[in-house]
Amino acid sequence: MTDVPAGRTRPNPWGGLLLRALFVVALPALLVGLWWLASDGSGNVYWPPLRTILRTFPDVWTRARLRADLVPSLLRLLAGYASAATVGIALGTLIGSYRKVRAVCEPVLEFLRAVPPPVLVPVIMLFAGIGDTMKIVVIASGCVWPILLNTIEGVRAVDSVMSETARSYGITGPARIRSVVLPSASPQIFAGLRQALSIGIILMVISEMFAASNGLGFTIVQFQRGFAIPDMWTGILVLGLLGFLLSAVLQVVERRVLGWYHGLRDSSRRSP
Repeated sequence: MTDVPAGRTRPNPWGGLLLRALFVVALPALLVGLWWLASDGSGNVYWPPLRTILRTFPDVWTRARLRADLVPSLLRLLAGYASAATVGIALGTLIGSYRKVRAVCEPVLEFLRAVPPPVLVPVIMLFAGIGDTMKIVVIASGCVWPILLNTIEGVRAVDSVMSETARSYGITGPARIRSVVLPSASPQIFAGLRQALSIGIILMVISEMFAASNGLGFTIVQFQRGFAIPDMWTGILVLGLLGFLLSAVLQVVERRVLGWYHGLRDSSRRSP
């Protein structure tokens, strides 16, 4: 057992976990409480009381509706997100590794990233049709930019001493990318992945509002057009819960992949 230096107490891991859980739960609980109080007794048809929305929730989002609407949306989101991650990391590594390639591609990338992805929906529909392929392409076209640009910056920021050391040991080509470049750029890459996730959820909803027959976006619009306002609000809650769960899963993956990075950062904070 490691001795604790005099004057210091051994940190309690359970206390840190409880404090973190309190921070995670406190703000959502406060916002829900404010929403409950602000909407309580509301007679506005577009602003129903929160108790009405929660009472409607289990009747609307049955197991059958979750299979019919939530599962297709989730599959499209994951397919588009995975495609964007693959393309963004691969191209970002290539462009970030070579200065001449970066100089040639940078003006084109700055032009394309300035085009809002929702504007491209009608154009993508002409080439990809109105099926799932269109929705996946729309999601991928928006998610790819934060991943691509963060990967480029992460690759550019690789320590030159580390690169020279790897070259002196004969670590070149794919081995250098796998052992040096990607691990060094991974914190920046995950920053792009976090940004892309929120963009992907937004584009998932937007793409399902065009010529769709299922999905969360389609269902919410159908509720709105049918003036089923409490049902519409339950769909918005489902979107929020989906975003929260996907973000939590990504954080778990990031903690496992970047354990060495977070360990170094924590140790530097604790050092005197």
